[in-house]
Amino acid sequence: MAIHPIEYRYGTPEMRQVWTEDTRFSYIIAVEVALARAEAIHGLIPEAAAKEIEQCAPHAKLERAKEIEREINHDVMAIVRTISECCGESQRWIHYGATSNDILDTTTGIQLKDALSLIEEKLLDLLKILLDRANETKALACAGRTHGQIGTPTTYGLRFAIWASEIARHIQRIRELRPRIVVGQLTGAVGTQAAFGEKGIEVQKSMMKLLNLVPVDVSNQLIQRDRYAEYFMVCANIATTLDKIAIELRTLQRTEIGEVEESFGKMQVGSSTMPHKRNPVKSEQVSGLARIIRAFIEPALQNNTLWDERDLTNSSSERVLFPETSILLDHILSVMIHVITGLVIHKKNIRRNLELLNGINMAEAVMIELTKRGMNRQDAHERVRIASMTAYEVGKHLSETLNEDKVIMGYLSHEEIPSLLNSDHYLGTAIVQVENVIRKLAPLCS
Repeated sequence: MAIHPIEYRYGTPEMRQVWTEDTRFSYIIAVEVALARAEAIHGLIPEAAAKEIEQCAPHAKLERAKEIEREINHDVMAIVRTISECCGESQRWIHYGATSNDILDTTTGIQLKDALSLIEEKLLDLLKILLDRANETKALACAGRTHGQIGTPTTYGLRFAIWASEIARHIQRIRELRPRIVVGQLTGAVGTQAAFGEKGIEVQKSMMKLLNLVPVDVSNQLIQRDRYAEYFMVCANIATTLDKIAIELRTLQRTEIGEVEESFGKMQVGSSTMPHKRNPVKSEQVSGLARIIRAFIEPALQNNTLWDERDLTNSSSERVLFPETSILLDHILSVMIHVITGLVIHKKNIRRNLELLNGINMAEAVMIELTKRGMNRQDAHERVRIASMTAYEVGKHLSETLNEDKVIMGYLSHEEIPSLLNSDHYLGTAIVQVENVIRKLAPLCS
């Protein structure tokens, strides 16, 4: 019976597959085979033994290894014995010179390589969609907001471009991170490689080359967890960007704002008691699961503070941290791709909110123009502020209170004020910025 929501609710099949027991077991077998082949290359074990191990090891079964583990209470030794049962005389050379974490951490390196590829692929997909939406809405003026209050205009294209730029930085982080965490080791009991003699470094290089991993420069009994902590922090950073986007979309979907809306299926139900509801449930799911991903940073950091050459306190937490972080991040990336692709943009509501304050949100444009025409900037700010507060309090349009100020009208004509208060005329370089972002980032998606 399924217990964890990852088993039945969250996650994509491809990312789940990376972290299944079967996949990890098959990778452990591959690592043991690579160890034997590397040792044969450097004359530590007979070539015939390496060949036999390569042929027989894939016949080892996970269920048999679990049976043995229940007896001896050691997971790696159980696998070694399982492989040994499948081999003949070569079994004496299985796991020769290695310690458990040479195998386990190297296996984790392979899984992280697979996980990073899937995450990067999703980030690229999301980047492309954000750039498409940015291009589509680059000139769509909307109310900018600071402190939750309407400010000067911005464009939806600029919002999408800002998110796209952030996702592009995450792609860069993933690519920079890969060489530091897609690594393996063969360093023995305490990191000295004593069991391999003088050939230890070369055997490690050969083994990692066979597995397409980078060998560590130095280690003790395990790969140092600062590497893995960085993975969890990058995942949390990505999740936080998705959370930020989700919060913005949820805010903009509020009934009284109503500028955007998650796609809503014809048969979709929003509430068990309120038939009219159209809730942003996908964005809310992203925000909720992002909290879980961020929460894993602390145990990931603590896993680097082990006793001496190692203890076992990292092992149990990592059995949870790696699959849950990877699967949940992959899941919310998929959800956000779906949300942005199907996002409905309500242009009438956007225009309504843009004009909601009767021109008061364009006060800056008037102040700037007055300063250009010779008024002291501070005086211009104060006079426009008073005109704005008056308009706000008595419910007038800003154009009316501006026209009532004789000093202001000494610098402006009545005919110029409507143009100054036109939101579409005060977008600055927003469109150009969006076009520059698209031009810069589009090659990443090709």
